[in-house]
Amino acid sequence: MAADGRRHVLAIGGTGGQPTLGTGGTPLLLSYAVGLVGRAAPSICVINTASADDPAAYLRMYEMLCPVAGRLSRLALFPMPTVSDPADLLMSQDLIVVGGGSVANMLAVWRAHGLDTVMREAWQAGIVLSGVSAGAICWFEGGTTDSFGPELRPFTAGLGLLAGSYCPHYDSEPRRRPLYQALVAGRSLPAGLACDDGAAAHLVDDALAEIVADRPGALGYRVEGADGRAAEAPLPTRLLGQGHAES
Repeated sequence: MAADGRRHVLAIGGTGGQPTLGTGGTPLLLSYAVGLVGRAAPSICVINTASADDPAAYLRMYEMLCPVAGRLSRLALFPMPTVSDPADLLMSQDLIVVGGGSVANMLAVWRAHGLDTVMREAWQAGIVLSGVSAGAICWFEGGTTDSFGPELRPFTAGLGLLAGSYCPHYDSEPRRRPLYQALVAGRSLPAGLACDDGAAAHLVDDALAEIVADRPGALGYRVEGADGRAAEAPLPTRLLGQGHAES
């Protein structure tokens, strides 16, 4: 759990391209998530429900997180949970990291296993929550997704721990930006945050604390709607390892 007693979520927009690596080869954005715990050698659990518990996805996560973890575990749900008490496993963690894939399928499976309730309890208890793409959208009310087919659509069944919506891959997938703005303008999605690949939104308790990035040019944005139109505002973004903000 976070040593400062507050609730932390790190919503990563994407890891495409070449992420900047830190200690032991861990990507800087994941190192930042680990740092939110506030203590050395934290307990970290990886969840890849969104990719149907793809073994390769777990291997990649383990390789990236092993250098900074004290105890590293996974919770897979296909074809059945890997532990007899998933709630006990999750509530014993300092950090939970959720991978990308289908956010709609992931949350349907989580709800079938009662993990929607467990994740809320973990957040309220101060366990740091992080994830990329689907693993970022899930903490909000909704976002943009290709869960239903190749055409992006709105997703409105998020956990709702955080108010508003979230759009990942804002700069790397050409349809994300215009669709997200249209959905917010038309009120199909509530106003929210968007992040380029390589950028992440750090939320503390119920509010945005900062946008951080692992590469120059990666930004976060606030997107709001009014009078049937969307307004996009780039947010100051701190480049990890550099200490300054871009906008």
